[in-house]
Amino acid sequence: MNVTTPHTPTTVRTFAQQLSSTRRGARLARLLAVAEFRAWEVPPSVAERAEHIVAELAANATLHGRVQGRDFRLELRSEPATGLLRIAVTDARGDRFPSLSTDFTTLPDAESESGRGLLLVTALADRWGTEPYPPSGKTVWAEVFPRLSSGTPDDRSA
Repeated sequence: MNVTTPHTPTTVRTFAQQLSSTRRGARLARLLAVAEFRAWEVPPSVAERAEHIVAELAANATLHGRVQGRDFRLELRSEPATGLLRIAVTDARGDRFPSLSTDFTTLPDAESESGRGLLLVTALADRWGTEPYPPSGKTVWAEVFPRLSSGTPDDRSA
C-alpha cells in the first residue's frame, strides 16, 4: 500500500523592478516594496525594518552606485515558511563595494547629513552583504527574519 505524506506547499514570493537611478527612483523603490509587503501580509515588525532597509539601499544605489544612463534593480523575496524576507539592490558600480568600518572613531559626526546608511542596515537586518554582479555591477542584499520577544532573530531555517 502506498501512502503519501501530505506536504505543505512551499510558496516563495518574488518581486523585481528596474528603476531609474534618481531620487524619484529610490522613493518609488520604497513605495513599491511597502505595497508588496502588504500584499504578501509580511508581519508589521518585519515590514517596518525592511522598508527602512529598502530606502537606505536604494538611496545608496542612486547616490554611490549611479552610472549615467543606467538603472538600478530592486528584488524582493519572501519565504513565508521560514519568515525570511530578502532585499537585494543591484547597481552599475561594481568598482565601489560598501563596507562597514568597525573603527567607530571614524563615524560621521552628529552634524553630518550622510554616512549612517549602512549602520542602519546593520542594525535593522539580521544579515547583509555584497556580491559582484557581472559584468560591471554589484548587488547589496539584506535579510530580515521575524524576531522573538527577546529581540533575537527567529531563524528556523538555520
